[in-house]
Amino acid sequence: MAMVLDDAARTGDAPSRKRILIADDDAAIRGLLKEFLGNEGFETVEARSGKEVLQAASAAEPDLMLLDLRMPEWDGMEIMRRLKERDLSIPVVLMTAYGTSSSAIQAIQLGAFDYLTKPFELDDVLLTVKRFFDHERLASEVRKLRGQLEGRDLTERIIGNTAAMQAVYKMIGRVAQTDATVLVTGETGTGKELVAEVLHLFSAYRDGPLVKVNCAALPETLLESELFGHEKGSFTGAIAQHKGRFEMAHKGTIFLDEIGEMTLATQKKLLRVLQEKEFERVGGTVPVKVDCRVVTATNRNLRHEVEQGRFREDLFYRLNVIAIHMPPLRERKEDIPLLVEHFLNKYRYTAGAPPARISEGAVELLMEHDWPGNVRELEHSIQRAVVLAQGKVITKEHLMLDPAKELGVINLDQKLQQGETLTQIMSGIEAYLVSRALERNKGNRHETARLLGLDLSGLERKLEEYGLAGT
Repeated sequence: MAMVLDDAARTGDAPSRKRILIADDDAAIRGLLKEFLGNEGFETVEARSGKEVLQAASAAEPDLMLLDLRMPEWDGMEIMRRLKERDLSIPVVLMTAYGTSSSAIQAIQLGAFDYLTKPFELDDVLLTVKRFFDHERLASEVRKLRGQLEGRDLTERIIGNTAAMQAVYKMIGRVAQTDATVLVTGETGTGKELVAEVLHLFSAYRDGPLVKVNCAALPETLLESELFGHEKGSFTGAIAQHKGRFEMAHKGTIFLDEIGEMTLATQKKLLRVLQEKEFERVGGTVPVKVDCRVVTATNRNLRHEVEQGRFREDLFYRLNVIAIHMPPLRERKEDIPLLVEHFLNKYRYTAGAPPARISEGAVELLMEHDWPGNVRELEHSIQRAVVLAQGKVITKEHLMLDPAKELGVINLDQKLQQGETLTQIMSGIEAYLVSRALERNKGNRHETARLLGLDLSGLERKLEEYGLAGT
């Protein structure tokens, strides 16, 4: 019997769904996995022998294969070798009754993503599959970013020509190719994350993933598990082994944002990773080796935090090997016109529309503003203004930089005379309030929703409505 495709795979429907090849000579296991994974939204392809695996791998082009170690004709190891010989690059999760055997270890060395020990729980299968596709998504984002920046000047990614920004570019150029730990400092909204992206894309680790972690967005009870992973049964709800962000960043870069929010207990474990390149998962005893570039960022004064006993001094010196400071926008206002041009090109009123224009008066107002939210605030302001101006000419009235004036009734007559409807006026006010609340909470959506009296789904809808979902 040749390979068996489900209806969606056979007809080519739903091309965006991930396709999984289930390779096992046990029809009961194939049927169980086919039904379970199908209910979870995956397409499935079945194979019951080594020859059928090769046929399915070539014809169906699966995104992932669940491969039994014991198969007719050839075992799983031989199948993996033959796939490699034919240049059929298919990620493999090995299914074996011998989870501690040398065969499983050898399979990992041959490139298997992971292995499942029989008998397994279906939840374990789903977690492993989802973990693989999460890993692939991160790698895809890296490739996409790298393709966007290939051959481009650093200044096309981080905008600015002032002396302060030139110093940033020079420092990035000096340290990008090294594996030195970098600490990026600066106020909220200055672009610290962009520095991490550029450091990664111009580093020796560029072919690996860039994994980002906002330490302030995760409670302490979850942060350690998120960073270092956990073993099955290590705490209530730990139904399977979970690989942390450090393991996901192996041979790549990990970016730890808001590092100053990390508690002393987690700081101690992070210090060990930096010193010894290894750690244990939560609930585990076996050291896990990791090789990745570490970039951290904070808007706090870590020296002051050390003096106050809130940050480990030894960790501070480990992180502060190379320091890059992102200047606030108020100290480089000469860059505002360049930034405005960039954001006008980035945010079009409709797909394919030309960039909006901006009046001289509006530019003068932008130059006079102090920008407490820095570049992020400027970006949101331009994004809102494009919407309110309907992609035409942005004037001072569209910028909403004076909360007391814009949220009052002083300009109501003027707005009505300009043809703005009540819906447009109220939408502008609401967009401003949502944006400011998000800036105030440093992008933390849970705190922003609480501040505005919304549930999280309600906030997400408004962010999408006002073009703020990517902030």
